[in-house]
Amino acid sequence: MADIFLGNDLDGNRQALDLGRANRHGLIAGATGTGKTVTLQGMAESFSAHGVPVFVADVKGDLSGIAMPGSPTFKHADKLEGRAKELGMDDYAYSDNPVVFWDLYGEQGHPIRTTVSEMGPLLLARLLDLNETQEGVLQIVFRAADEGLATDGKPTLLLDFDDLRTMLAWAYDNSKDLSGEYGNVSKASVGAIQRQLLSFESQGADNFFGEPALEISDFLQTDENGKGIVNVLAADQLMRSPKLYATFLLWLLAELFESLPEVGDPEKPTLVFFFDEAHLLFDDAPKALQETIERVVRLIRSKGVGVFFVTQNPIDIPEEVAGQLGNRVQHALRAFTPKDQRAIRAAAETFRINPDLDVEEAITELRVGEALVSTLDDEGAPTVVQRTLIKPPRSRLGPVTKKERAIIQSVSPHDGKYDERIDRESAEEVLAQKALDAVETAKEVDEKGEEEVRKRERKSTTLWGMDIGTAGKRAAKAAAGSLVSIGVAKALGRRSRADPVRTGLNAFVRNIVGGLMR
Repeated sequence: MADIFLGNDLDGNRQALDLGRANRHGLIAGATGTGKTVTLQGMAESFSAHGVPVFVADVKGDLSGIAMPGSPTFKHADKLEGRAKELGMDDYAYSDNPVVFWDLYGEQGHPIRTTVSEMGPLLLARLLDLNETQEGVLQIVFRAADEGLATDGKPTLLLDFDDLRTMLAWAYDNSKDLSGEYGNVSKASVGAIQRQLLSFESQGADNFFGEPALEISDFLQTDENGKGIVNVLAADQLMRSPKLYATFLLWLLAELFESLPEVGDPEKPTLVFFFDEAHLLFDDAPKALQETIERVVRLIRSKGVGVFFVTQNPIDIPEEVAGQLGNRVQHALRAFTPKDQRAIRAAAETFRINPDLDVEEAITELRVGEALVSTLDDEGAPTVVQRTLIKPPRSRLGPVTKKERAIIQSVSPHDGKYDERIDRESAEEVLAQKALDAVETAKEVDEKGEEEVRKRERKSTTLWGMDIGTAGKRAAKAAAGSLVSIGVAKALGRRSRADPVRTGLNAFVRNIVGGLMR
């Protein structure tokens, strides 16, 4: 069976990752500067060469170089070529890889978008750092949108922050009615959520919500030569909002799980997913969310997706998740603090014992480009840990230039598909129109009288289910509130930023992940 060559142990024996076991997940760990990124880059190259698409988050900007071949003029080229010769890599030559660049902000790659509805209240509450009470209110607002309480029974599309803000404004105005049916919806909680939306929007997080929404199948492509596309997410700017980064990647895993068919244990993975700075996924995560992550990681294996967590400290990964990571590459750790010493002991205990190697001691002695390696064999059992010289990558170690990135983007198979935002009718537009209709109806009643106004065609059906005078009063109240402010902006020609939505409101994050967390 095909495998991914990782390097040679100190006796010259080949160390490799069985391609058919890559969906059993893995861990790449080690202190800063010990070679994790080089290991990741080399593995991504090899997966691509075997026709396996790859997704990797480029948190420092240097992984973009995987799109370009290495060079003999590189300052460390002699070390790379020397290592290749030492490992007996007779076919070693510099080469590039097929790459597509992505960026949540749309600046260094194709934008990635989803809808507020598909993100769901649970992940969104974590993203906005809401407390339990505020999360409950948010869930009620989503429920109201799903049931069309604000739009005559027609489910309301929550596509972006503008739509959510509009629904929150509606909930604020109708908090008494909502509280009677769904539980307390306090205006203070609604206001707190609105403030968090504004704060998060100022960080550019609203760019993530819009249309056209990402089609997961675009991450699963190969090029004309059968090599897997390496999807590189520009995450250097995204890392300034670590909760957005972590929530986005969890959402992406959930989308993959929802979209992909069951394949069991294929000969090679459907996709390999490298999650750099993996500790961010678990920082401050409530126990329910950690349990959800553990289930997602466990279940997504059957979809042929391999997840490799990349982190400095192996104890950053909860035991329930770490126990599912069958393929391990452990670079050096430093024993400077008691926490470091615990991490070293914990890392050593996770490996299958090698009687000829003191693992705990070796972890602190590993040089740059060396690692302790243990993978799953063809029967699914972990191999004995070996001290290994890691192979050098064939692509560039370092970032691409702006010009190179632009050229690569221009020949992307997705060029023009995601770059322009689109706008279609959703919660903001529907409720804004209803608010304007209410104002216009109130004016007509003042000018023509209620009896005359009732003769014309209805503008908004809900206006006719109540006394026209009541409608006028509500319209007057609304005129002073946020709904009409939004409506007036629409009337003045301001184009909404509302953008995303795929068809169903039953996205995995809303139902499967949501159900697991309840």
